Order: sequence, then C-alpha cells, then structure tokens
Amino acid sequence: MDRAGADTGHGKSGPALSLAPLMLAAFTGSMAMMAFVAVAGPLAHILSLAPWHLGSAMAIAGVAWILMSRVWGVRSDRVGRRPVLLLSLGGFALAYLSLALFVDAARQFAFPAMLSFAGLVVGRAVMGTFYAAVPVVAAAVVADTVAPARRAKSMAAIGAASSAGMVVGPGLAGLMGEWSLVLPLYITALLPIAALVLLWSRLPGDPPVVRAPKPAPRLSDRRLHPAMAFGFAAAFCVAIAQIVIGFYVIDRLALDPFAAAEVAGGALAIVGVALVATQTSIQKVDWPPIRLIAIGSLVAAAGFAVTALAASVPLVWAGYAVVACGMGMIYPAVPALAANCVEAGEQGAAAGSVAMAQGMGVVIGPLVGTAAYAVFPALPYALCAAGLAVAAIGARAGFKRA
Repeated sequence: MDRAGADTGHGKSGPALSLAPLMLAAFTGSMAMMAFVAVAGPLAHILSLAPWHLGSAMAIAGVAWILMSRVWGVRSDRVGRRPVLLLSLGGFALAYLSLALFVDAARQFAFPAMLSFAGLVVGRAVMGTFYAAVPVVAAAVVADTVAPARRAKSMAAIGAASSAGMVVGPGLAGLMGEWSLVLPLYITALLPIAALVLLWSRLPGDPPVVRAPKPAPRLSDRRLHPAMAFGFAAAFCVAIAQIVIGFYVIDRLALDPFAAAEVAGGALAIVGVALVATQTSIQKVDWPPIRLIAIGSLVAAAGFAVTALAASVPLVWAGYAVVACGMGMIYPAVPALAANCVEAGEQGAAAGSVAMAQGMGVVIGPLVGTAAYAVFPALPYALCAAGLAVAAIGARAGFKRA
C-alpha cells in the first residue's frame, strides 16, 4: 500500500518543513477543546441545564467535524493549504472566545435555560466547523512537503502535541476551577490566537503551481478505504473506552460514584501521557504506516483484553495505558497511509476522508458501546479487543504485500 505514494515524487522537494507552527496549532486546539469539556458539567449545573442539553451541545461539534472535514480538505486542494489553515484556526479562536463570553454572560445575568442551551449548541457547532480543518490541512501540509517514508514520523510529532493538549487542558481547568469556571475558557481561547500568529509568520506559502482541476477522489475510491477503515476502527474503540469507563469501574470494582470519577479521571490522564510518550518514541523508528497500524492494533487489542479481565484499579489503569500505546502508533499512521496512497493535489481530500471516518467512529462508538455494556459490562472491551485483533491481521497482510 505504501508504494502508491512513494512513486509520485511529491513531498520531496523544497525547504524542510518546520513542524512547530502545526504542533502549536494542534496543542492549543486540543487544549481548548478539553478544557471546555472539563468545566462543561459544572457550568451546565450553574446554567440550569439538564444532562441531555450538555450531551447534545457536545455532540454537535462531532457532527460538524464529520460534515466539514472533507469539505475543508477538498477546499485546501483547490485554493491552497495556507489560506484554509489560517482561516480555520482564526475562525476557531473567534468562535471559542465568543462562546466563552456568552457562557460568562449567561452565568452572570441568569439567562433562561433554553437560551443558554441554544448558545452552547451554536457555539459548539461553529467551533467544530472551523476546527475540523486544522488536523486535516495539517496532515495535507505534511503530505505535500515530507517524503512518504517520513510522513508517519511528522504526523506523530503533531499527534504528540495534540495529545499533550488533551492532558494540559483538563489540568489547567482543574487548577483554576477553584477560582473561576470561566477563566480557563478565556485563557485557552487566547492560546489559539498565538498559534495563528506563528502560523502566519512561519508557515510557508503554497508553491506557485496550478493545482490539478481533476475532481477530488470520491469516498468510493478504493485507495482510501484501508486508511478510512483503520481510522474508523481506532476512533470507534477509543470512543467506547471513554464512554464506558465510569460505569465499568462502578459495576466491576464496586466503587461509589465519587471514587469511580477519580479512577476514570486517572485512567484518562494516563491515556494522555501514554499517547504523548508513544507518539514521541515512534518518531525515532523508520516503520512504514501499515506496519505501525499492524503493531499498534495488536498492542491496543491486548490493552482492551486486560481491561476486560481487570479486577482492580491498577489493572484498569494498566489496560488503558497499553491501549493508549497502541493508539499512539495507529493515529499518526492512518493519515500517513492515506497520503501515501494518493497523488499530489488529492492530499486534502484524502486527509478529510480519513477524518470523516474517524468522526463517524466517535459518533457510533458510544452507541454501540453502551448497548453492549447493557448486555455485559466487559463486552464493550471484548468487542474492541476482537475488532482490533482482526485489524492487526488485515494490516499485517497488507504489510507483507507492500
């Protein structure tokens, strides 16, 4: 599979790409997103919102992500990476700051619950619409400027920055939560602006060539299917792991809700640290994307199996750490695999298609995971272990053919 992109010759000329602007954009974006998640529950309580209000407002960003990822990717193929990336990051920063201002006003002036709900829905939808472009166009920039053999490494560096933001965002919100629930939102809203300034000054312009007028590859294009399938599977399993952990430790380990919240929070913090460590480490190896996917799927499957059998908190944490190590290999390898299977001028569409598949996994995973959990608490983890084992076998077969 990797030979497809290697023969095109793209991504090999021009000055070396500085990943710092893209890494800062990924870090500040994920930090902002996760900081909002960390304070969303308490803010919803203050604004007199029901749990379903919050759930709907949170889900709308995922829906916008699914709908817009490929749109932004195709657009960047047509008009260039730099203008789309600057527009999307600027739009995200403005939308996030506007949402923080609205939430603060709703809290101070006691807006009616439905008005607060409507503001959250609109704000999250606009945030998701703009931020959907950031990882997609960043992957396309890497594909444009980095040789196929090194793309997974570069995407791992960006992924590590994003994972670091997932750890720092909730931590910052927790530290400031004693003084203000809104202050973390203001601070994390300003950071993407710093990333925008760095991108403006450091991101090179698009090469002065006329982009191919040919249509973007369709979702039915078989070249995209392996990367889309692996991306969906990884996001699907991660979404399940996130949604069932709180219930699982209550039922499996007989913990009260407060202790369960601490254990679940600890597990997710461990996941963030393990993702950063893994994605940093794989930058030192020269494995092709399909091999990273094969090994990562097998490692993640083992982690889910450990969690399914866990009878103590340390084993649950160990299982989640192993899962994160596997996902740290899969996540950067999936967009690199897609990039290596298409030609120059198709990179944005390819990255957007993968992001759309991942978004579908994030939406469908919780539905399947909670349904499976109702049958038996360990069943969601067992399903993920089995599915990833099958993915590892498929990826291994693809690696042998490449």
